[in-house]
Amino acid sequence: QVQLVESGGGLVQPGGSLRLSCAASGTIFDQSAVGWYRQAPGKQRDKVAHISRFGTPHIADSVKGRFTISRDNVKNTVYLQMTNLKPEDTANYSCNLYDFVNRREHWGQGTQVTVAS
Repeated sequence: QVQLVESGGGLVQPGGSLRLSCAASGTIFDQSAVGWYRQAPGKQRDKVAHISRFGTPHIADSVKGRFTISRDNVKNTVYLQMTNLKPEDTANYSCNLYDFVNRREHWGQGTQVTVAS
């Protein structure tokens, strides 16, 4: 059974940084692509970053220059490094894993990020 566990969220002041982690188990991690999404109350869920199974990153224009994504295939974990956080970054952040072997996608429960002074 595939499990995704996000961590690293919390309350941070504007201009601060956080690093989110998405730890996977029960999957062939290096054959999986992972994306980070966020959803604020009353808004649609948006994709903010994605990393391919080959390690190719893609960052949404809305956070480009502030967010980076990386993966550690030994730890089965994908990281989202967020810097210069703004109040509009406040949202629930969740990770999505697409398993190319079984052709299935999986979601984590999410972690809340709140940017406020």
